[in-house]
Amino acid sequence: MIGRAFKHIALVTRHKWAVFIHCVKCGIPLRGLLHDLSKFSPTEFFESAKYYHGSRSPLAVCREKKGLSMAWLHHKGRNKHHLEYWVDEDCKVPPLVPYKYAVECVCDKLAATKTYRGKSYTPDMALAHFRRYGNKVHTNERTLAFIDKVFSDLCELGEKAILNKKYMKATYAAICLTESDTEKEGLS
Repeated sequence: MIGRAFKHIALVTRHKWAVFIHCVKCGIPLRGLLHDLSKFSPTEFFESAKYYHGSRSPLAVCREKKGLSMAWLHHKGRNKHHLEYWVDEDCKVPPLVPYKYAVECVCDKLAATKTYRGKSYTPDMALAHFRRYGNKVHTNERTLAFIDKVFSDLCELGEKAILNKKYMKATYAAICLTESDTEKEGLS
């Protein structure tokens, strides 16, 4: 278990560093700095270390073995960059994920794909993973469209074109916001 714990710490650290770099490029460095701190809480850390796999999420491994991941339930309820955080089954229209968390979500998914895929990573993998798993979350359709557009543009235009504040603000405003929302968010 101790060996897996150290490997898990190394993996989380690589992932957090990649998210931080992406968030800095997108103009939200504080979100990158604070990203996934709950992974070091006892609830998340010990389960993740126990089910550490290296090439895939330990939470998925735990779910396969136990049918449930307490670490995931803890994590998604404390981290606003996860689409699942914003799910409220009593809302007729799921709430729009605010700009900084939607961008952090993109940075997180991109960094996770790179971290788990390693040298085999290609830009289309983030889009494929999102379309296979991420867009099944019962969340705001405009938020889903924003993330899908960013990952589609990643495939066509590359990281330099999308990982910047100007691109993210313009894309979020165009897809997610009405005119009054744009003024409220300060994205005009």
